[in-house]
Amino acid sequence: MQTTAVKIFSVLFLSTFASIAQDSPSETVAPKYSNEFLSIGVGADALGKGNAVVAQTDDVNSIYWNPAGLTQSTKWLEVSLMHSEYFAGIAKYDYLGLSHSIDEKSTIGFSAIRFAVDDIPNTTQLIDNNGNIDYDNITLFTAADYAFLLSYARKTKYPGLSVGGTFKIVYRKVGDFAKSWGFGLDAGVQYQTKNNWKFGLMARDVTSTFNAWVFTLDQETQEVFIATGNEIPENGLELTLPRIILAGYKKFDLGKKGFYTSAEIDVDVTTDGKRNTLLKSNVFSVDPHMGIEVGFKNYVSVRAGISNMQYVRDFEDKKSLNVQPNIGIGLNFKSFYLDYAFTDIGDASIALYSHVISLKIKLNKPKFDKSVEKL
Repeated sequence: MQTTAVKIFSVLFLSTFASIAQDSPSETVAPKYSNEFLSIGVGADALGKGNAVVAQTDDVNSIYWNPAGLTQSTKWLEVSLMHSEYFAGIAKYDYLGLSHSIDEKSTIGFSAIRFAVDDIPNTTQLIDNNGNIDYDNITLFTAADYAFLLSYARKTKYPGLSVGGTFKIVYRKVGDFAKSWGFGLDAGVQYQTKNNWKFGLMARDVTSTFNAWVFTLDQETQEVFIATGNEIPENGLELTLPRIILAGYKKFDLGKKGFYTSAEIDVDVTTDGKRNTLLKSNVFSVDPHMGIEVGFKNYVSVRAGISNMQYVRDFEDKKSLNVQPNIGIGLNFKSFYLDYAFTDIGDASIALYSHVISLKIKLNKPKFDKSVEKL
């Protein structure tokens, strides 16, 4: 059993680098699903609504969803935390967000994202030069993706119209074997009409985000790649092409007792070629998703959403439409917001659902005693 497990890890390890090698030639490339960890989403409230929040987002998590929404974050400081685990805890996904209202018209924000698989066995040196298996040669490494986002948003002179932008730094590391640094820009717009309709537009990687990969493989590891028929990866650039998200949102009051319901529809338009989405072409792919929420004032809310609409084929080669459902709940007590979501990791055909919990804290500016200041 142990030998079988080691073989599986060896295949996975070598396959990962073979994939990177194919997508990282000396010339610039734009592989499909580049930096895809930045498409998972943040905040259990959004995940429970199928990630359909680009038009309605109005707090610290707007740094990720639509920086223009930061203008609705009027608190002196907002903090957001999220942790989730996938594949029975093998992969860990963490998020931290901070926002600060500068004045009535502008807000800044910072967030950090980490998606990683820790303690991966490195079995490239499992067999020594004499052909003997030595388990003491197995070492552990981490494959991790990091993103750091700095946002600024401002209300325009046109009533209801806000704009925002995000500068992001992407750092990806695969043990001591490979690493990359990347940079990109996001831009967002939000508009609220007089009858409380909200519309949003989010342009991710609007200028294309690049990752510059550098590989540092020793001679023994390179020999393993050659012996197993894998290409030796070369340094190169990887581009993430733009993604445009269009969104519409409406909130409805249910009587005069504080009950309400709301709904939003988002449409993601990717530009990296044909994907397995509801609408697709060789250039663009269109992925609609939607979410609803029912709640009482600002105290409690129940959410649901559908996303990842894909056509899948069964063993008889029959094609059918598959839809991913998502559910969640939110609770609020004074300045604390606790959210929970039960959602898939992003592939409805596998149905690997995870529990996601996030926390938001909204704080007013601290008040200092003037008598203490005089001292």
